[in-house]
Amino acid sequence: MLLLIPAGTDDEARAYFTGILGMPEIPKPPSLAVRGGCWFQAGNQQLHVGSEPTFAPATRAHPALTTTQFDELRHRLEAAGYELTAGSVVDGRQQWFTTDPFGNRIEIVAQ
Repeated sequence: MLLLIPAGTDDEARAYFTGILGMPEIPKPPSLAVRGGCWFQAGNQQLHVGSEPTFAPATRAHPALTTTQFDELRHRLEAAGYELTAGSVVDGRQQWFTTDPFGNRIEIVAQ
């Protein structure tokens, strides 16, 4: 999955995806690192966050991230000032939505 962020905001992305969501950053190949952006491990998947000079947030298309720390993650996001919107219970699992610092929609699903 690819999310776009404004050019020059890699550190803010790291603070959110690693600092708040707890996703470890994985190194980009040097040939791609010069473009900006960062990559994160999301279970068996990777979330690529790409730098875009003409950025517009993705308000509909979004990644769905599963977590075993559903309530803890909700509390961390709320403490950091992020709004949460309750979703449905899908296949017996709770979900809710938030945004990253750039306005991209993020779905959080209980594992």
